[in-house]
Amino acid sequence: MPAPFPHPHLLGIEGLSAADINLILDEAEPWIAFNRGARKADDRLAGLTQINAFFENSTRTLFSFEIAGKRLGAQVSNFHPAASSVRKGESLIDTAQTLNAMRPDLIVIRHEANGAAVEVAAHVDCPVINAGDGQGEHPTQALLDALTIRRRFGRIDGLKLAICGDIRHSRVAGSNMRLLPLLGAELRLVGPDALLPASPPAGVTAFTDMDEGIAGADVVMMLRIQRERLEAGVADALGDYHARYGLTRARLAGAAPDAIVMHPGPMNRGVEIDGDLADDPERSVILEQVEYGVAVRMACLDLLTRSRRG
Repeated sequence: MPAPFPHPHLLGIEGLSAADINLILDEAEPWIAFNRGARKADDRLAGLTQINAFFENSTRTLFSFEIAGKRLGAQVSNFHPAASSVRKGESLIDTAQTLNAMRPDLIVIRHEANGAAVEVAAHVDCPVINAGDGQGEHPTQALLDALTIRRRFGRIDGLKLAICGDIRHSRVAGSNMRLLPLLGAELRLVGPDALLPASPPAGVTAFTDMDEGIAGADVVMMLRIQRERLEAGVADALGDYHARYGLTRARLAGAAPDAIVMHPGPMNRGVEIDGDLADDPERSVILEQVEYGVAVRMACLDLLTRSRRG
């Protein structure tokens, strides 16, 4: 069996090296072809138990982790807070310790609180994968974004990437701001002042003008406005957001001639992106992101459980 992943958990991109990231991307590549086959069954996780503990709603992330685990042969259980003792006031740590007492082999957690995955990892005896924590990180989304870019261009090093929209409240942006520069990309952040981070990372340039920010970009990644996380009054102050920051075909013409469009979902069509552009198979790789997400999560499940499989 190949060597295990050199970290006990996947809690964020912070702390990973470029070699760690490339290992995950390389391990994901074969699973893409596997998932396109007629029979999608592997038994390397047979006998292992995977718990998906999602305290926030999810479509892409939850189902891709469930599908990934089942295709690898794991026993997959989805934890539903609304039908659990969380509704009775049970704390996150008490819930984690309860799940841990059932001897799972891996826990995937999504939670609205920053640092929730780190906190859970400190109280359980199995690997933990962060599937999104508050405004913190969403590492597997950044990994699948990197795989999508690498497969389209054959590289990430030297590419110009613009992340546009509500960056301040986005855990997707939080992980991508750490990952993409590690792999040699030139990263730009684009959005209104209220939605940009107060202090962009070193080497990352922020723009409040959309056309200036995406000029010559190879990749334009759009993010939705996370109204559920906005401070009072900010949403009303954004005005005609689509006119200033919405991605249209005319606006995309200012990017590189072969620029691709990305979005982690869910999309607000007609707000941050025009529907016809989101559906354009020549420019949009949004559905490829979803497809490759299953492969990336299969790679993560495999890597993190190798030491448990002997």
